[in-house]
Amino acid sequence: ASDHGGYELKAQLIPLLKEMGERPVDLGPDSAKVSVDYPDYASLVAREVSEGRVHLGVIVDGAGIGSAMVANKVPGVLAANCWNAAAARNAREHNHANVLTLGSGHLDLAGARDVLAAFLSTPVGEGRHARRNQKTLDVEAAHLRARQLARAFDEERG
Repeated sequence: ASDHGGYELKAQLIPLLKEMGERPVDLGPDSAKVSVDYPDYASLVAREVSEGRVHLGVIVDGAGIGSAMVANKVPGVLAANCWNAAAARNAREHNHANVLTLGSGHLDLAGARDVLAAFLSTPVGEGRHARRNQKTLDVEAAHLRARQLARAFDEERG
């Protein structure tokens, strides 16, 4: 998915994904003619990943930063904004990223292709990487539990 600013790059990446043997699911938008808000589309991709309907997600906006911030609010999502192949490899191997965000204002098609190829071809790391990423997910789980307990307490108090 993308916002209107990332639409053109997203549209160019879909055929590349198919050439790489992937089966992309385009969650929108359908054009760049109407301004749309990146949080709406980033959350769509993040939910698809979080709920297991897709293994990895890609979001394109102007810088990639806002979409990463939104996607990382969804439980189980580890989104990384990558501007080069080295960062994409690191995001997958070291950080187990399952969502890639790209900035159309910082990458041309060749650069985006390199980042995307690196992200898709890099496996998640084991050992210390897996242990550290479990700690990241544990932090998320602890905060979710605390919120649920606070809501339950507030509901009891009326």
